[in-house]
Amino acid sequence: MSNIVDKLNTLNINYELVEHPAIYTIEEMNSLNLTNSEKIAKNLFIRDDKKRNYYLIVAKEDRQINLKELRTLINSRPLSFCSEKDLKKYLDLEKGAVTPLGVINNEDNNVQVLIDSYFKNSIIGVHPNVNTSTIFLESSNLVAVIEDCGNEVNYIEFVS
Repeated sequence: MSNIVDKLNTLNINYELVEHPAIYTIEEMNSLNLTNSEKIAKNLFIRDDKKRNYYLIVAKEDRQINLKELRTLINSRPLSFCSEKDLKKYLDLEKGAVTPLGVINNEDNNVQVLIDSYFKNSIIGVHPNVNTSTIFLESSNLVAVIEDCGNEVNYIEFVS
């Protein structure tokens, strides 16, 4: 977590860090009743069937992500969820701590981040690479951090 806080401070980004018990699902996160809980994102790490393209999906917590629809939306080959091994390899993260801030560990810059347009011009809450705290920041600042790491980031309009 300290490398994330250091990065935010280096980039002069305002944020609020909220510590909490370890959580592994969005349902567990919702049970904490945190302020701004509606701004906490769920995050999915997926890949195409040839393991050539990796995507980190950052979505509103109640979105039902249909991988077939997403495939069409992003013009991709068939998509599936990444293994815990790939999560560790590409983002150096553990299950339950998936976050767009994991790109700080993606040295090859080969993970594309797709953020739900719901968060555009809004506050967003994501883990700082551990599941025992949440960082709230402006989505434009999250985009700035991702781009500073060298990864591609885009907003995406989910249909559901």
